[in-house]
Amino acid sequence: MASRSNNPHDGAGPDDDLWERGPVYLASNKPLARLVARPVREFLRIESAGSLLLLTAAAVALVWANSPWASSYDSFWHTHLVLDVGPLHLDESLQHWVNDALMVIFFFVVGLEIKYELVNGDLRDPKTAALPIIAAIGGMLVPAGLYLALNPPGSDGGSGWGIPMATDIAFAVGVLGILGRRIPSAARLFLLTLAIVDDIGAILVIAVFYTDDLSLGWLATALALLGVMVVARMLRVWTVVVYALLGVGVWFALLESGVHATLAGVAIGLLTPAAPLLREEVAREHARQALRDNVLDPDELARLRFLLKESVSVVERLQSTLHPVSAYVVLPVFALANAGVELGAIGKVFSEPVGLGIVLGLVLGKPVGIFLASALAVRLGLGRLPHDTTWPMVLGLGAVGGIGFTVSLFIAGLSFPGADLLTEEAKIAILLASLVAAVVGVVLLLAATRAGVPRDDPVDGSVS
Repeated sequence: MASRSNNPHDGAGPDDDLWERGPVYLASNKPLARLVARPVREFLRIESAGSLLLLTAAAVALVWANSPWASSYDSFWHTHLVLDVGPLHLDESLQHWVNDALMVIFFFVVGLEIKYELVNGDLRDPKTAALPIIAAIGGMLVPAGLYLALNPPGSDGGSGWGIPMATDIAFAVGVLGILGRRIPSAARLFLLTLAIVDDIGAILVIAVFYTDDLSLGWLATALALLGVMVVARMLRVWTVVVYALLGVGVWFALLESGVHATLAGVAIGLLTPAAPLLREEVAREHARQALRDNVLDPDELARLRFLLKESVSVVERLQSTLHPVSAYVVLPVFALANAGVELGAIGKVFSEPVGLGIVLGLVLGKPVGIFLASALAVRLGLGRLPHDTTWPMVLGLGAVGGIGFTVSLFIAGLSFPGADLLTEEAKIAILLASLVAAVVGVVLLLAATRAGVPRDDPVDGSVS
């Protein structure tokens, strides 16, 4: 007699009653779980879902800031929130809380991604990483150069040169998701690695060039707390609460030091262990021994839970936990707080040097810089094109790299302190340039892949 399926989604089986009641609501066959909760969960697992939420939040901010209720947008995000706990006293607007505190989570996830790539990913192998690293450098230098040509140092807009250097990973990956299997996996990996290197460059630019008056005492305190984290790791302190408290201390010390506080997230992410505490075989062997008598007592269950958890690195666990928070909460809230600009002055984008420099940097400078740097690297034998990737694809990927958005908006908020009109002009230019870059990138990639994905491996240095 054939056994009946125990899958809750088959609609039959001896465990039907169990799945109707639970064991957890999301896995049950109840209508809301089946028709709403599980489809929403599957949507959020799609890489482009975060980009869609980010775009929706930016659109809401733009509509709100240009509606009859525009004054409420400004007054809401400039409402002050005071935190006064013992020696900790902070009085900031909601927008500053988002930019200085909530965005720490985003930069922490970026730090985790960089650490993972350095230890386990493509940045570990210099030969594989060489081309996207060189391409990323070209994609930062050329846009900055174009911007500075229009806004020389010392001019009103001279400090905004870092704005067109950034690539938004979420939107870039989301655009590639629209094209589906047309884009070879190696080309996707090229863009992802390039964007990660781009993030490293943006972080260094923020740390070095967008720092207020430096307080060496508070900076020393932040470094000392990071040192305590390192010592705690060496002593095998494995309690998350300890690191969370130290992390808050690092953030506050950096905030008071003048260095932008979000860099605390990057620093802590880079210190996070990327190798598991235990080997998988250890957990498997202990599990076999514990289940040998078919009975699990609370002590054995606690040991198994610890062994299984520590068979996966802290970096991977935190990425899995915090990536949805960053993509579906932090970045949409950031866009809602920062993308609300009045579009009445949109014409100035093409007539004022700040707006024009940003548009040219992102739309033209990014693809040209990435393409030329890649061609030079291949010609000199420093790297090779990814498998199944053609030069027209590289140009299209470079155009997609011109989607600045999140980090560009972030740097724009740091570039012109006290000059609200320049900041608004920069934000309008970023939104417009990112939209144009996305459209141009899709058109170029569609043209490059119209005959299907090429099967040959372009290893020579010729540029077609």
